Amino acid sequence: MHINLVDQDHYATSGPPHEQLRWLRANDPVYRHKDEPDFWAVTRYEDVVHVSRHSDLFSSSRKLALFNEVTEEQRALQRLMMLNQDPPEHTRRRSLVNRGFTPRTIGALEQHIRDICDDLLDKCSGEADFVTEVAAPLPLYVICELLGAPVTDRDKIFNWSNRMIGAQDPDYASSPDEGGAAAMEVYAYANQLAAQRRANPRDDIVTKLIQPDEKSGETLGEDEFDLFVLLLVVAGNETTRNAASGGMLALFEHPEQWQRLVADPGLAGTASDEIVRWVSPVNLFRRTATADTVLGGQQIGEGDKVVVFYSSANRDTSVFPDAEVFDIGRDPNPHIGFGGGGAHFCLGNHLAKLELRVLFEQLARRYPRLRQTGEARRLRSNFINGIKELPVVMG
Repeated sequence: MHINLVDQDHYATSGPPHEQLRWLRANDPVYRHKDEPDFWAVTRYEDVVHVSRHSDLFSSSRKLALFNEVTEEQRALQRLMMLNQDPPEHTRRRSLVNRGFTPRTIGALEQHIRDICDDLLDKCSGEADFVTEVAAPLPLYVICELLGAPVTDRDKIFNWSNRMIGAQDPDYASSPDEGGAAAMEVYAYANQLAAQRRANPRDDIVTKLIQPDEKSGETLGEDEFDLFVLLLVVAGNETTRNAASGGMLALFEHPEQWQRLVADPGLAGTASDEIVRWVSPVNLFRRTATADTVLGGQQIGEGDKVVVFYSSANRDTSVFPDAEVFDIGRDPNPHIGFGGGGAHFCLGNHLAKLELRVLFEQLARRYPRLRQTGEARRLRSNFINGIKELPVVMG
């Protein structure tokens, strides 16, 4: 079988290459992928979890966590972001950021998120684009709430996120430098927010993060804070947006599951986990081997590029019975759509699941005859399994 797991045109037309991934899991689960530079493609659940939980062997910092190669100068700046750090530095940073994401803080948002969903759905009538009118605004409103930013800033945040994530998609990026330009705009925005909160503290995550930690007395530096806001703008937006739109598409493609949800909106909790498993909004992350090691029977050399594919691991039949079946009642559901554990398990996983649960519960109750009216358009990206447009009729 011809293997190319990073062909962006394939993702734009068909999504992740599940047929290739299925073959690799069965025949060559840690596969030497001939690319420039070549890399090890890790496709089985067990191996993805192993890589995720051994930051000492598989570094996020050496060559960063994203797939594409960048210059050492770019790496130096990006290593200030948690995504591109290893313990113990990552542990220190995460302990500071965790202050804004406690279960109590997230749980307190449920009614607010329900109000946001109702407000968005109130504005939908007749024909609509599910992505731009429902799936995208929801996490943007929530991010504005977390940052204490005006809701009117959501369009700016949407634009920045699209330009950074969609650098290979002609609808979002007009040049290779667009992503960097958008990042600089986010840095400036974060600086303004921090300055405002220093002058006028409020009960929001920005104020918490710029204040010294109660136990250690440590605080985030200016660059550290700016890069955290950048991470929140992308990770807090893209994953929920694309899980919601991909989940809605999955429900259209499996109408019997939509009818189950309509009949019992209480299934929205297990449905949100199954949607994350099925969609796997983040398709892959890159690690770099810090020493010679063995993975899945393959000899990995120090410095080798190792890429974990969550969209493959989440359909591993050794872990998920009937893995190719979309089942909104699936329980247990040990998916790794928020990462395979270890240091980089998604900080905002509880928030994302809360947003998805509330959204699909409200959709099932309010629009039981919701239907798709046109073809979904996918993002040209091998990193984010994204949907740009999903025409629907609310009903």
